[in-house]
Amino acid sequence: MITRPTLLLDKGKCIANIEKMVRKAQENNIVFRPHFKTHQSSEIGEWFKQLDIECITVSSVKMAEYFAANGWKDITIAFPSNILEWENINQLATKININLVVESIETIKFLEEKINSPIGIYIKVDTGYGRTGVKADDFVTIKQLLNSLKTCKNLIFIGYLCHTGHTYNTRSKKEIEAINKSASEQLLALKTFMASDFPLAEISFGDTPSCSVLNDFGDYNEIRPGNFVFYDETQYKIGSCNRNEIAVALASPIVAKHPERNEIVVHGGAVHLSKDTIKDENDKNYYGIAVELNNNGWDTDKVVGTVTKISQEHGIITVEDSVMNRINVGDLVAILPIHSCLTANLMKEYLTTEGKKITMML
Repeated sequence: MITRPTLLLDKGKCIANIEKMVRKAQENNIVFRPHFKTHQSSEIGEWFKQLDIECITVSSVKMAEYFAANGWKDITIAFPSNILEWENINQLATKININLVVESIETIKFLEEKINSPIGIYIKVDTGYGRTGVKADDFVTIKQLLNSLKTCKNLIFIGYLCHTGHTYNTRSKKEIEAINKSASEQLLALKTFMASDFPLAEISFGDTPSCSVLNDFGDYNEIRPGNFVFYDETQYKIGSCNRNEIAVALASPIVAKHPERNEIVVHGGAVHLSKDTIKDENDKNYYGIAVELNNNGWDTDKVVGTVTKISQEHGIITVEDSVMNRINVGDLVAILPIHSCLTANLMKEYLTTEGKKITMML
């Protein structure tokens, strides 16, 4: 019996999401290197292995250590290299094939001095997201990085890695296609410009909206989506998925009712869902969508209301009169999260709709 906020996982939906992305990669004849930062679970990782996935992406050295300890032998850390962890990186490199991301001469020089085993190196390229990476048209800086890598013994240049994260701000397939057309053109121009010295440079690409919506990945060598394994309300709004493909929901007990303002209060707040928001049709922020639970999980066709306010432990759900009249304190609702990666990271474990607990990296 569920008595407190619990992250439910529909295994069937999750595996269907994985299978769908596996097929896309196969149809495009490219490597599928899924990002495991979303689920952070060795058991869910096994579901990928059962579909013959052999290489993965993570977002930290700690996460790489966790999955390496659970049998993964080919891992890319798709985050600018934290040189303070060079000893941990050294240990990993003696056991598995590890790939790092760099964007500065300083990082390259430091790693070359400290790393004792061969590691793969991607140059992080910014194709318009603006978070980090060398701008794709900054050929001068990229050439300097490549010249530095040429002289390295243990740093093996693989290619260029990008994340078109600005697709998360889109709300249509057309917008996503435009962003990816631009990114593809930038990356191919970069690869062509440097082809005389590095003709075999690969392009590693990844974000869930693009990988979900697009069917043709052009000249990319691999894709690295992560959120697709669960999806969430944001991906639904973008158009990456249907609501019934969202594979996680936060079961939350109703603790109070306020009919005078059409609000119910649930135990399920920022420490469970995060404070990420998206805007509704009236341009107002919301923190999740509450739907009814059933014997098989939750029913996305039976919306209870919208999570319109949130604090540390409280979630405030705005509901219609008809809903207020049929729900009671002590009932449970399921909240579809805005950002499933953050919700999973906060909750630290799952309860499948079949009643099994699944642990995560701590």
